Amino acid sequence: MKLGIVGLPNVGKSTLFNAITKAGAQVANYPFCTIDPNVGVVAVPDARLEFLSGMYAPKKTVPAMVEFVDIAGLVKGASQGEGLGNQFLSHIRECDAIVQVVRCFEDKDITHVTGKVDPVGDIETILTELVLADLDAVEKRLQKSGKGVRSGDKVAQAQQALAERLKAHLAGGRPARALGLTEEEREVGRDFWLLTAKPVLYACNVGEADLPGMGNAHTAKVGEIAKAEGAQAIPICAKIEAELAELKDDEQAAFLKDLGLAEPGLNRLIRAGYDLLGLQSFYTAGEDECRAWTIVKGSRAPQAAGVIHTDFERGFIRAEIMSFDDLKSKGTEKAVREAGMLRQEGKEYVMRDGDIVYFKFNV
Repeated sequence: MKLGIVGLPNVGKSTLFNAITKAGAQVANYPFCTIDPNVGVVAVPDARLEFLSGMYAPKKTVPAMVEFVDIAGLVKGASQGEGLGNQFLSHIRECDAIVQVVRCFEDKDITHVTGKVDPVGDIETILTELVLADLDAVEKRLQKSGKGVRSGDKVAQAQQALAERLKAHLAGGRPARALGLTEEEREVGRDFWLLTAKPVLYACNVGEADLPGMGNAHTAKVGEIAKAEGAQAIPICAKIEAELAELKDDEQAAFLKDLGLAEPGLNRLIRAGYDLLGLQSFYTAGEDECRAWTIVKGSRAPQAAGVIHTDFERGFIRAEIMSFDDLKSKGTEKAVREAGMLRQEGKEYVMRDGDIVYFKFNV
């Protein structure tokens, strides 16, 4: 999972990025301090994997990973190159989803690029720039497909029909993800690389005082926008996350308890990212290694096997599966077997979140 962190300058993007990746990206109180995208890879917090590791005591434990990309602050005019906008927009195209950090805190010492804290206006500014960039891409696609259409190329005809639909939709200031596309159209438009087709998660950067209550008047407005889009808005305090990043695990727990929080904001952000992209985890476990693997919900057993190695998918025979909940309740793999809870599944089996799997294959 690759998440691109975007937002206007000085909304707390780089502070949040530093906190969740401990990567030390440059932070300053002026626009465009981030020019090249900073990239950080973070382990997915996973209590189930920790349990498996404690049970099997493997030589190594490998969590699933999330890649965060800190993309420079976008400004009005980014789609026309303002603030090196075109360069920044190209970085977004490489991400699976967009995490838009929205400033929802008041602080007279931290300047806002527009002179006032206005999360709704900030969201509209970013959306407008992404829509304009997509309109430009669609226009170019129409020009490119024209020759093929005239020669009777069916692929070009499908691309042009979709591009015309998208152009009319985008011209109304609406994101591509809000256009109800058929599965066939989504496949045709896959190589359009549209920015507004990417799912969005709003990270509401709040002040410390607002965090225990999980929000304020600003976050409420962002929540309304997210609800209308079928998205999520996650209150998170970049300043608190930065402080947490400097503490040891036991110190973190005490700090969170003092704040009245059950967990770091990073955990909620990653879970929301999984939900946004329709992802789930399965596990392989043994004395050599316990590992979490990420797949799309609805994946069948051979597809899951292919995440481990293409040979596993190509030569798939069957999958030996037990659920994490069954293993935890019974206490041992042997007890799961004796209870008849270890299943043999074939090629049509749809993977479930928390499956613990041993794949059998022959190439």
